[in-house]
Amino acid sequence: MDEWRSYPLDYEEKVRKTVSRYFSIYERKEGDVLAFCINVPYDEGLLEYKFEELRMELKKMGLIPILRHEGGEYVLFIAEKPFLKTKPPWINLLLFFTTIVTTMLSGSILFLEEWSWKGLFAFDNLLNGLIFFSFPLLAILGIHELGHYFVSKKHGVAASLPFFIPVPPNPFLPLGTLGAVISMREPIPDRKALIDIGIAGPLAGFLVSIPVCLIGLFLMQQNPTEATAGGLTIHFPLLLTALSTFFTFPPNTVIHPTAFAGWVGLLVTAINLLPAGQLDGGHIARGVLREKHKYASFIAVAFLLSISFVGGGSWMFMAFFIIFFIGMGHPPALNELISLDTKRKLLALIALLIFIVSFTPIPISSQ
Repeated sequence: MDEWRSYPLDYEEKVRKTVSRYFSIYERKEGDVLAFCINVPYDEGLLEYKFEELRMELKKMGLIPILRHEGGEYVLFIAEKPFLKTKPPWINLLLFFTTIVTTMLSGSILFLEEWSWKGLFAFDNLLNGLIFFSFPLLAILGIHELGHYFVSKKHGVAASLPFFIPVPPNPFLPLGTLGAVISMREPIPDRKALIDIGIAGPLAGFLVSIPVCLIGLFLMQQNPTEATAGGLTIHFPLLLTALSTFFTFPPNTVIHPTAFAGWVGLLVTAINLLPAGQLDGGHIARGVLREKHKYASFIAVAFLLSISFVGGGSWMFMAFFIIFFIGMGHPPALNELISLDTKRKLLALIALLIFIVSFTPIPISSQ
């Protein structure tokens, strides 16, 4: 008893009564956190339902339930929800409109025959950059993040609106953005939600990338432009290679800005589906493999490093970004005791297939 953290009696009793409405408590767990040893139903569906109802009720009290199986007992830990300072919506809008400008300028660069400031800001080039590059690229990135956002809401997990990341236009590789992200403001409740939220963005972005690629390839066919020496070569992933077989254009044709936007969308999809850390693929790997997900992270980073040594370092930056910034680990869901159903196993398989057809070992090379 002396080891227990001191909680106000009325607070602890209120939490105990709330938990008791869903689970039978037979012991107060010793330790520095509030935890109860509970009996759980044999029916996983009922366990999932009760835990989710409890989570939503405790959420109103600023608390988070965490269910673990330790020493042959089911232990329900009660943690205080951490305070997260949220950003006002005007920041999302400011970043979005800034990214429209930077991607429009990047699109304008793609329509230049030769570099000049006058050509960069020419009305026709800016309009073409907006319509044929900025709009399709931001549609892919935005719908990707909105996929995460709406599925998070469906699972009762608070999430921010998308934050777009603008970067200055670069004449050598005109992108104008590093993508977009959303902030998860609560822990993910279970393995099913991990997979649902993890795949929602890549799947949504992938489905938008396909028509963007088709439109871009059609425009390439209608007005093929021969590439000049000394530029960069864009290597197509399997999907874009397959789609290009339906069109006819010379082999040394400059990629149309819309096709380039689709290519970027597929590249972003592939990066996000890497089963490492807290990338989207990391969510899926954690949902499928639980604590063994760390092996998937190590394999993914080793894979990136291996193809970088073979293919001129294309993926070296991403490997080090995962290691030093994203991290190899992934926190467990609040309730990892629920088994995956056939639907989630199928979604995990779909995620793997999308990664395979969207990934290219050498995205860009010098001519």
